[in-house]
Amino acid sequence: MRPIQEPTVYLIAKTMLEPEGLEAYLKDIGAPDWKPDSSVSDCENLVEAGGRMCYRSWQPYDPAKPEATNPNVTRVRQGNDTYIENVLKSGHGSVLEHASLTFICRNVSRVFTHELVRHRAGMAYSQESLRYVRLDDIPFWIPDSAAENDRAKNKIVEIVDFLENAQKELGEIFGMDDIADFTTKKQLTSMFRRLAPIGLGTTIMVTGNLRSWRHIIEMRTSSHAEEEIRLVTGKIAAICKKHFPNVFQDMVFDEASGSWTFGHTKV
Repeated sequence: MRPIQEPTVYLIAKTMLEPEGLEAYLKDIGAPDWKPDSSVSDCENLVEAGGRMCYRSWQPYDPAKPEATNPNVTRVRQGNDTYIENVLKSGHGSVLEHASLTFICRNVSRVFTHELVRHRAGMAYSQESLRYVRLDDIPFWIPDSAAENDRAKNKIVEIVDFLENAQKELGEIFGMDDIADFTTKKQLTSMFRRLAPIGLGTTIMVTGNLRSWRHIIEMRTSSHAEEEIRLVTGKIAAICKKHFPNVFQDMVFDEASGSWTFGHTKV
């Protein structure tokens, strides 16, 4: 058994604007003066652009610019933070779906991944495959609920060590190191994994749009959520708050419960 201190989370990708395309569009509709806010992320600028396109609110109404302005709009909100604040208050969350974030979650268990992949709308997943990866050692994180109980911790280590040895013994029984054919190795590796604990450490890449991440954070950092998914999703929430403060401006950390809560939940 290879002990894991704690699961880790890495933000590895995010949606980026194509400035030339956006500038060309704004020029074509007669709104060349509108510029993305250089002080915020492309994701947040994209959300604002989507909203302004929907309502033709690039600027106050100008009859000379029928494709850029709206007779119903006599003034427009200035600033990305103010604009997105109104989007969140209004619950017009569809514009948040245009921007996506990709994370790698490392040393998470399959308890975590089995729960995470239940979130389907606006999400994509790629996970380490145990059909291909043989378990010579089993990485394992002992949850905090057991880590300080010596008897419980020792029992967990004993069981995981037993299952790890079973993997090694099966490899010896079938002579895995002497098999050249990869298809045969894959079939046997797939069979061996049936004896692996659901808590073994794995890695998953997950992509979701901003609207989906808000929902997942709200659901999975709740005090009623499972221990590990609360821990990992809390790390994701902290990254989102740091890098995308306008989209997550209504999200706050509750010290008492350890949850991340939202001022506007129906977005």
